[in-house]
Amino acid sequence: MNVLVDTPIWSLALRRKKGDLSTREQGLARGLEEVIREGRAQIIGPVRQELLSGIRNEGQFRSLRDNLRAFEEFSVEIEDYEQAAHMHNQCRTSGIAGSPTDFLICAVASRRKLRIFTTDGDFAQYRKVLPIQLHAMA
Repeated sequence: MNVLVDTPIWSLALRRKKGDLSTREQGLARGLEEVIREGRAQIIGPVRQELLSGIRNEGQFRSLRDNLRAFEEFSVEIEDYEQAAHMHNQCRTSGIAGSPTDFLICAVASRRKLRIFTTDGDFAQYRKVLPIQLHAMA
């Protein structure tokens, strides 16, 4: 099954130095490497934008941008935005708050039958209400 990779996972692997990663983070970076090798890693535009935002060094920005261009991007459709808003409403009714980008990730993943690879604990909360699947590390 293909995997929609969230910003924190990409950031571990592409924005941080390997020597600065904890043992757990190194395992997550290896997990991303595995799904990339298998051709299962997916990205959407808002995640790409989050990753590229805040990089002050132009050379680092270009390098990360070029690395991310290797990954095909799903186009986000009107239905995804509508579903993201609906998912937000469902979660809010259950007392669960989240960001617009998180709910867009949930909508895209749900519609395309993708697992979500993230370290963001909010997704475990969303899963209580929404039909999403999280990527489990082996």
